Amino acid sequence: MTFELSLNTGTTPNLSLHEAAEAAAQAGLSHIGPWRHLLAEAGGAGPAAQIIAGAGLKASTLCRGGFLTAPSAEAQAAALASNRQAIEEAAVIGANELIMVVGGLPSAAHILGGTGDPADKNIVAARDRVARGLEELVPIALEHGVRLVLEPLHPMYAADRAVLSTLGQALDLASPYPTKAVGVVVDTFHVFWDPQLQQQIQRAGLEHRLASYQICDFNLPIASNALQSRGMMGDGHIDFSAISRWVSQAGYRGPVEVEIFNDEINQQDAALTLATMSQRYETLVLPHLEQAAGVQPASALN
Repeated sequence: MTFELSLNTGTTPNLSLHEAAEAAAQAGLSHIGPWRHLLAEAGGAGPAAQIIAGAGLKASTLCRGGFLTAPSAEAQAAALASNRQAIEEAAVIGANELIMVVGGLPSAAHILGGTGDPADKNIVAARDRVARGLEELVPIALEHGVRLVLEPLHPMYAADRAVLSTLGQALDLASPYPTKAVGVVVDTFHVFWDPQLQQQIQRAGLEHRLASYQICDFNLPIASNALQSRGMMGDGHIDFSAISRWVSQAGYRGPVEVEIFNDEINQQDAALTLATMSQRYETLVLPHLEQAAGVQPASALN
């Protein structure tokens, strides 16, 4: 099967891994993309793998590794250790893809609970540290059969979360490494605005680095907490038909994760969230993926 819908557990933050897996299974999904804290709460990657398999699901990705921009040797060592653990966890739960949010500027580290020099706003140096951290992690990823999946984030997050803002940047960063070691994710919220998006998705396909497709909408006005500005597909301003066609034409055939950070959606009943996202996916996204892939729509087979 291709283009199977997956629940990224960021969409249901009030559920444990067991609860999220059961809700996904009851909604007819075949995949789940857990966040690492849920693995820890479940007792580790081993018990988490049992929970996922016990619900009849597969892990589409693991969120998340990254945060490689700290300048001090001590902080860099801690980041690399955390990423090594994340790679091992991804392997245990059967997620071949570890999503990498690369980190922001030292001057903004306090926003996410870290420490950094308020005067250090050198984004070029921060990006260089990402490249050096990736170089150290690639051999570990290859050893465990896990791909490091670089996620470019919307530019409004460049200071605090990701100095990587475009798919082109991500592909340039990935280019020295084997395709089975480093890939990229197309997250509609983060990249829909990019005037080079179609060409870069095509490039990702040609370079065999298109590792994940994550969807949600871009809502306005921006929430007071910009992280919470994601919306349910169809409620915002993203053209899912075009982006989905480009992703499919580039050769992507894997799971499609719904990842929504939105206070109202995150607090509502999970069954309603799953039912709505499934309906929106089947209406707004799946037909365009299938049409571009030359797949006969499931509705035509009934």
